[in-house]
Amino acid sequence: MTPGFILRPVEEADFEPLLDLSIRVLRADLDRVGRFDPDRRRSRMRAGFDPAALSAIECDGRLVGCIAAMPEADHVEIHSFYLDPAMQGRGLGAAVFAAVAACHPGLPLRIEVLKGAAVHRFWEKQGFVRTGEQAFDWLYERPAHHGPGLPDATA
Repeated sequence: MTPGFILRPVEEADFEPLLDLSIRVLRADLDRVGRFDPDRRRSRMRAGFDPAALSAIECDGRLVGCIAAMPEADHVEIHSFYLDPAMQGRGLGAAVFAAVAACHPGLPLRIEVLKGAAVHRFWEKQGFVRTGEQAFDWLYERPAHHGPGLPDATA
């Protein structure tokens, strides 16, 4: 059963717990490619810590993750989606993503995923397709949707 959740704007007090969570989520994959650096992780988390775009994910009053959606002119960039490993595999990630995606109908969604990370399967299940690559990341995009049961813009 998918746990219930709420999304709320992040607060400054969330920074350290979310930084720690991002390290727990990312460390194994970053170590695998020789890219884990705690100072770089802190810097990247700080740069993306924007209450206008970053939402905290809570279950039963407990902070369990975060997700950001940055609207651009022709798409929405999804980033900083970190979910407590203890909460993964229960449908929560898909439910959170669906709630965020529903706020941006009619625009394609894009995300960068570290090459070789197991999470790429999650994004493919959400309708994303690989569209390119960078030195360390695969680029994914999900075509625009126009609401539940409605066809994609390209259909």
